[in-house]
Amino acid sequence: MISLLKRCCLIPILTSLTILISISIAKDSPEPPVAKKIPKKLTVHDHTRVDNYYWLNERTNQDVLNYLTAENEYLESVMAHTKPLQEALFQEIKGRLKPDDASVPYLKNGYYYYVRYEPEKEYPIYCRKKGDLSAQEEILLDVNHMADGYKYYQVRGVNVSPDSRYVAFGVDTVSRRQYTIHVKDLKTGEMLADAVPNTTAGSEWGNDSKTLFYTTKDSTLRPHKVWRHAIGEPNETDVILFHEKDNTFSVYLDKTRTGKYISIESYSTLSTEMAVIDADKPREAQRIIQPREADHEYYFAHKGDHFYIVSNLDAKNFRLWKTPVNKTNRDNWEEVIAHREDIRLQGVQVFKDFMVVQERKDGLRQLRIIFDKDGSEHYLDFGEAAYVAYPTSNYEYDTQTLRYGYSSMTTPQSTYDYDVNTRKKTLLKESEVIGDFDRNNYASERVFVKARDGAEIPLSIVYRKGMEKNGSHPLLLYGYGSYGASMEATFSSTRLSLLDRGFVYAIAHIRGGEEMGRHWYEDGKLLKKKNTFTDFIDCAEFLIAEKYTDKDRIFARGGSAGGLLVGAVVNMRPDLFKGVIAAVPFVDVVTTMLDETIPLTTGEYDEWGNPNDPEYYKYILSYSPYDNVEAKDYPAMLVTTGLHDSQVQYWEPAKWVAKLRELKTDNNMLLFQTEMEAGHGGASGRYTRLRSTALQYAFMLNLLNRGTL
Repeated sequence: MISLLKRCCLIPILTSLTILISISIAKDSPEPPVAKKIPKKLTVHDHTRVDNYYWLNERTNQDVLNYLTAENEYLESVMAHTKPLQEALFQEIKGRLKPDDASVPYLKNGYYYYVRYEPEKEYPIYCRKKGDLSAQEEILLDVNHMADGYKYYQVRGVNVSPDSRYVAFGVDTVSRRQYTIHVKDLKTGEMLADAVPNTTAGSEWGNDSKTLFYTTKDSTLRPHKVWRHAIGEPNETDVILFHEKDNTFSVYLDKTRTGKYISIESYSTLSTEMAVIDADKPREAQRIIQPREADHEYYFAHKGDHFYIVSNLDAKNFRLWKTPVNKTNRDNWEEVIAHREDIRLQGVQVFKDFMVVQERKDGLRQLRIIFDKDGSEHYLDFGEAAYVAYPTSNYEYDTQTLRYGYSSMTTPQSTYDYDVNTRKKTLLKESEVIGDFDRNNYASERVFVKARDGAEIPLSIVYRKGMEKNGSHPLLLYGYGSYGASMEATFSSTRLSLLDRGFVYAIAHIRGGEEMGRHWYEDGKLLKKKNTFTDFIDCAEFLIAEKYTDKDRIFARGGSAGGLLVGAVVNMRPDLFKGVIAAVPFVDVVTTMLDETIPLTTGEYDEWGNPNDPEYYKYILSYSPYDNVEAKDYPAMLVTTGLHDSQVQYWEPAKWVAKLRELKTDNNMLLFQTEMEAGHGGASGRYTRLRSTALQYAFMLNLLNRGTL
């Protein structure tokens, strides 16, 4: 994080390309950095765009780094008076977190596994106990020690071998999501020489506990190869099992709950292909369940002699099939749950005597229990209007207990065990909110907003009780609306710092997500993408009309593809919001989607469209935030990025901010922060990342003339 003690000063003129940046900042009246314009013509389909800031895409160019640093220092200068408020917010948010928090232990292969934190430590400690929770603790990985000396450190894909002796895990020290897989011998405590670079972090073990499967990435960071590695053998002897040569597909590894099969999933936006390896015979070749077909997505679970397959074959909202494990061609599929127009079948978890079906209806998740013996079934009742519930940490196959997570906008994250026979729920843990938090002080609503074309958009709202709908309250509206990702109505302890200061918080479940079924996604992508933006605008206008807030107190926030959302919205309706927070925003859509060397591009043609096609080029160009910046007034904006972002390259928001500075006609605040040691997800430490939240909250409070203590 940048230091807010520093004030921006005159940047000296250096040699070479440093003259591209002209900065004039007076001590008492800071002026923003101004990036020099170097026109670059980009011609496609006989249409030429002129990109004056294309030069900012050179990550290692010192002149680019100087510009990013100047923007950071400008932010420091402008927000210097809010430093006490930011510190107070940081301490307040941090103070709600339990210093020695720990996850609920789960049982797997005779051990109870859990993750815990120690007071003032940034990173998790992975632990286990053998047989009983009263047994002596064994530390698998103490990430605090491992991260010593690194500015960024992230561990992912922690995976213990079936014989409980080895743990494989991935490490990223740059924040580009290129992980090196390491293996630790838990019997001796030694790190093995087995170290595989440039992986996804995920791995799966053969049941011999000596064979490890993993995936590597290509130059665009697309997972494209599946490998087999023998523990103790040099990497040079590793065998490629599968190479996904279609650059619109990526590969992923998983293992069934039964432990019988390892799956290789090859997936694109609209198509999947699954292959299986017998985990008891890890050196045998994989076999495909069903060859890939255009627009056919399917996923499977193993149960006894059958695979249960969730598929959208002639079923927009998906349906459930089963097929013998040795006869997986589609001709052998038998329907188990039919397609329904009003319910999205999201997945199944299978157990020895029952299955759990995950469904979504009216925007909310449902958990449905179906018993094998007689086909009887029931749904879990959660008793709140807006919530999220999902199976979690169910590693035991032969059990009568379902473990699930639950949260709502007023209920902290909770973990339950549910006896499927007696229907008894046992609360194992509710995340503790330190301090004077009382859920009874807050209220949530779920309303539906009529969009301009008649669609009913779910809107989840939370506020402190006693709030009168008189237009006097500030409100933060959040949205995403891409990839079919559903934004859940979950609890946030950090959000309390806004609610307790009179804010209303709302989530717009706009099209492009999948809250209302598959059609909700399809109506917010490709040539219907603008529905996402107009839905968000309609939700904001509803909140103003219903006097939850007013036009001088409403704020918008979106990140990544949600940054595209708010970027498009401020071009369409710059008058609608008091302020906008765009985190790691995907705003240079045309240029990025024309560049196949950039991570994610080819795999997302089915999401945004391929601009090499003139129809999609024209449509994307019509909403791409960077391409549509105009000479007009814009709201105050805070834009953030990470220098090492592998998903939305830092230069997209950098160019966008530079163009906004050039063209906007207002005097509203425009701030740009680049985290120089982070990527898409921000800082790696659990406390450090909270400073970014404190900055965002201070930004909004400052615009409400509440920027000081």
